[in-house]
Parts: sequence; C-alpha cells; structure tokens
Amino acid sequence: MLMNKLTLGLLVLFCSSVSLAAIDVYQFDDPEKEKRFQELAYELRCPKCQNQNIADSNAEIAKDLRTKIQQMLVADKTNPEIIDYMVERYGDFVLYEPRVKPQTYLLWYGPALFLLLGLAIILWVIRGRRQSKESTAGNGVVLTTTEAKQLDALLNTKKGKQS
Repeated sequence: MLMNKLTLGLLVLFCSSVSLAAIDVYQFDDPEKEKRFQELAYELRCPKCQNQNIADSNAEIAKDLRTKIQQMLVADKTNPEIIDYMVERYGDFVLYEPRVKPQTYLLWYGPALFLLLGLAIILWVIRGRRQSKESTAGNGVVLTTTEAKQLDALLNTKKGKQS
C-alpha cells in the first residue's frame, strides 16, 4: 500500500514538472505579423546550432533571436530590415541562402562554370579522337594533313593510269 502511494506521488510529481516546462508564446495583435514571425523564424539559422533554424532550436540565443524578431515586428520593421539586422549582427551564417555578392560568386556560379568547363573538355577530347581516327591510315600509321593529301594525290594518279 505504501509502495502504491509512493509510486502515485512520484508520478504526480513527474507529470507536474513536465507541465511546468517553458513554452515561448509570442503574442501579436495582427495575424499577418504572426505569419511573418513564423516565416522569419524558419528562414533564419541559429548561430549556435549546426543546421537548425531558430524556430526549432532550444538554444538560448535562438530564444533571444525570436524575442528580437517579435520586438522588431511590433515596431513595424519590414522583413528585409529584420534580416539585415540579423546578418549585420551574426554574419551571413544566419541565412540558409547566402546573398549574391563578390565573396559568394563561386558558391552561386561555380557549379555552372565547372559544368561548362567539363563539357568543353569532353567535346575537345571527342573531337581530338575523331580527328586522329580520320588521319590514321588502315595499318594504324598516323599521317599529318600534308602526308594524307600527298597519299590521296598518289592514289588518284594511280587510279587514273589503271583506267
């Protein structure tokens, strides 16, 4: 009987401590601002976490950033102003999609550049192989263009004499 009361007491204590867990609630008078808050919280990366947005992060800095976003929205700041503030304070790391600027040109245009460079190399190799096959005689001897022309001229004169 004593064991059941002790178990029940521990269960009640455990359940009550879970219900006391802090849940951040951000109040907005306008549903549009609440929607913008959610978008910004999912768009910005937590500076402490590896790859987690500030909406999903439980880090203290993420809580501070959510609070700052709420304050800026209440102060009628625009989304670009809020993002600029966060980038100025925490760097480009807080953005999941870095901005296009000289420091990020390779990041944005590098894949396309390497793809075009690879295609150019493949075409160059194919063209080189095709030309080497065309200038190779039947016995595997490689002839220069001049030698191939001389050979054609000799063969044509021999054909003319046989006719």
